[in-house]
Amino acid sequence: MPTAGGSAGAVENLLPLALSRPHDAIASARSLLAGAPPAVEASIAHQAWGIGLRQLGDVTTAVRQLRTALRLAERSGRSEREADVLATLGATLGRAGRSREGLARLDRAVDLSRGALTGRVLLRRADVLLVLGRHREALDDLRSAITRLRRSGDQVWEARSRNYRGFIQLALGGTKRADADFAVAEKLYAATGQEFEYAEARQNRGLVAYARGDLPTALRCLDEAGRRFAAVGVVWPDLAIDRCGVLLAAGLSTEALAEMDQAVAAEGGTATKRGELLFAAATAALAAGDPAAARERAERARRLFSAQRREWWSVRSSMVLLEARYQSGERGERLLRRVSAVAGRLDALGASEASAAHLLAGRLALDVGRARAADRQLELAGRHSKDAPPIARSAAWLGKALRADARGDVRGMLSACGRGLDALDEHRLAMGATELRALATGHGAELAELALRDALRRDDPRRLLSWGERWRATALGVPPVRPPDDEQLAGELAALRDVVRRLDASPDPSLEKERRRLEKTVRDRALRAAAGPGGGTAGAWRFDVDELVEALGETVLVELVGVGGVLYAVVVRDGRITKHEVGPLAAAALEIERSRFRLRRLAHARPHTPSGHLGPSLDVLGARLGDAILGSAQDLLGDRPVVMVPPGRLQALPWGLVPELVDRPVNVVPSAAVWLRARRVRPPADRRVVLVLGPGLSAGRAEVMQLAKQYPDATVLADGDATAEKVLRALDGAWIAHIAAHGTFRADSPLFSSLRLDDGPLTVYDFERLRRAPYRMVLSSCDSGLAKPVGADELLGLSSSLIPLGAAGILASVVPVNDPATAPLMLATHENLQAGQSLAAAFAAARVGTRGDPVADAAGRSFVALGA
Repeated sequence: MPTAGGSAGAVENLLPLALSRPHDAIASARSLLAGAPPAVEASIAHQAWGIGLRQLGDVTTAVRQLRTALRLAERSGRSEREADVLATLGATLGRAGRSREGLARLDRAVDLSRGALTGRVLLRRADVLLVLGRHREALDDLRSAITRLRRSGDQVWEARSRNYRGFIQLALGGTKRADADFAVAEKLYAATGQEFEYAEARQNRGLVAYARGDLPTALRCLDEAGRRFAAVGVVWPDLAIDRCGVLLAAGLSTEALAEMDQAVAAEGGTATKRGELLFAAATAALAAGDPAAARERAERARRLFSAQRREWWSVRSSMVLLEARYQSGERGERLLRRVSAVAGRLDALGASEASAAHLLAGRLALDVGRARAADRQLELAGRHSKDAPPIARSAAWLGKALRADARGDVRGMLSACGRGLDALDEHRLAMGATELRALATGHGAELAELALRDALRRDDPRRLLSWGERWRATALGVPPVRPPDDEQLAGELAALRDVVRRLDASPDPSLEKERRRLEKTVRDRALRAAAGPGGGTAGAWRFDVDELVEALGETVLVELVGVGGVLYAVVVRDGRITKHEVGPLAAAALEIERSRFRLRRLAHARPHTPSGHLGPSLDVLGARLGDAILGSAQDLLGDRPVVMVPPGRLQALPWGLVPELVDRPVNVVPSAAVWLRARRVRPPADRRVVLVLGPGLSAGRAEVMQLAKQYPDATVLADGDATAEKVLRALDGAWIAHIAAHGTFRADSPLFSSLRLDDGPLTVYDFERLRRAPYRMVLSSCDSGLAKPVGADELLGLSSSLIPLGAAGILASVVPVNDPATAPLMLATHENLQAGQSLAAAFAAARVGTRGDPVADAAGRSFVALGA
């Protein structure tokens, strides 16, 4: 939100300085007052002191300074001086939550002022009206203020008035008009040296980008504003509030909540800001799935706003409280009445949350069987403007979809689902970061599930497959926007590698702190990458069932779809598509964990340990796993090659355990669309092979040296040469790459999952710097195939990052493996590759040689072939 303050004074430019550099203004004011100046100059000095204190958050002391300034102004007998101080005092009282007294002071100031001074007073009255949520009245004051100030040539105050008007236009949905005002304000602030207010204008340009759905640009603008605020020594709470909104839109709810709680704890005595910070923290807690925290923060905010008579804010806080009650499981007529009433008040106030309130009221009405009430509420929820940001449009389409579904209008429901997901495609593809694209899909989960439920009701497996693909693994469809020659990013990643390498050698708290700082820097840089002019068209390709059927040929595809906690298998074989209900998703997840646990035990078992001491045999576990994951779909596999498409939450599945899959080529992909894209990838012409050995792998050395004999022309990087930059240069566009290195999967931050090289970890962020991933890649390290499910049905991890970069096939493990037992398996796989077999077929044939050795067999079953 913008700020309002004192006029351009004649005493050492103190009043403009107070808003530009508050610390300097306070020091100058104190120095001036030490000389016992006349009443007019003393009034200006106390006014500048008060404005500076207000900018720094000490509103209580600021009010005392401004009251002193007012007494001195009255003593001077100059009405324009009295009007100016009254206006500053009134604006400050309004910010302190004493809006009635503040408006009375401002009304008196308007009566006392003339000409350009009236424009400055009207601006400050608009500030208080804005705090109260009385946007239309504030807009009227600002239109008059801008006209007066432009005529008088007062650039600073014209800039302030435009900044305010832009903020109100933005609140009312006028992004183009808002951006035009902010752009003019920015130029005027720059021309007049108003550093603080220039930072505020950059902050507001970020808000416009956010309103348009351009989150990377919004984050960059807010970052720049933060640096400029820091340069003038100001901690600006509005910046934290705005960042919270952008982070929530990006799906980063945990980060938003942490940032807001920190801002609430740091906020001093500004009652208006404390309420707004608590409100933002409540919305973040709600998005993070913590309704108890949301209720506590929203109730505190509501009490503050009610005491300050700020209806617009109070009603919005009440809505967060009601949403938290719904999220906690509360339902019924009483909650429906409360939500409906609040939705009506939000409509009357023009609040953007009105649509979400009507959507919640519609859900509640459906729950209690109030069909007419639900229809009306969902109709209101479905309203949106053409200029609304994509997320708002998708939410409106969700309202339309739910309304059509309740009416039995299947065609209307499916159309609304498609339009809503199209809007989210626009939102997703505006972002360059893989993480943001993946998280963004969470907004469309309910739209996709509505369509999937319809396909199940119709018993239509073709529709189930089509809609299952519509919102699955979309973040892997296009590569991230990370320029390969970004020297700053390369430097930050190199510094991170050095710190981690030193930490591995000797734990040190200061190094650990530096590691966290560097990881945050790298991640923040990635999140701010914009998709650029081509981003909106990069995802225009649509999944085609007929194309899939033709491409499969003799191969069988099994796509697993979870709907309402139940797992279904869609099987495509010989052009025929069938649906099979498998069972509870929870039961499948449990069998996966049991299987993974057993394989981990076998990987670390002592030689000659009796298999009976390790629990059920792998065959028994595999049969249970097959029944829980595939059910009757297993009967249709025959002896064909298979493509498995599991949902994200089941991706860590050791497919080699399932008896029906153990002796055949199995490609695992996050979506059928990804498999089709992988099949189109053509191998490079030069057939270049790269072999990499990371440190600390005795078995890996023998493995890589043997492979070097199989590939006499290969590039071998080992013994100090396996550094990140050398490895990346060698990998770029290679035909086959084999990396034997310790792998680490980071569930807390999956894009920092890594392979350990001689100079430190090679992370996903490093891999994303490749222009083209190797055509085929073998990762003979632990957990290299793991990824974290995020968003609706997306994956973030080491191997998944290579798919959008052009890798056709990747061999990686989903559980820890025994390194010595893995080496023969890898050598056999490469022999088969050289004989012309596909990666999945080469691996399946190599696995046959592990029979009879429990540890080697476990290693063979722990790898999966990803891609085509």
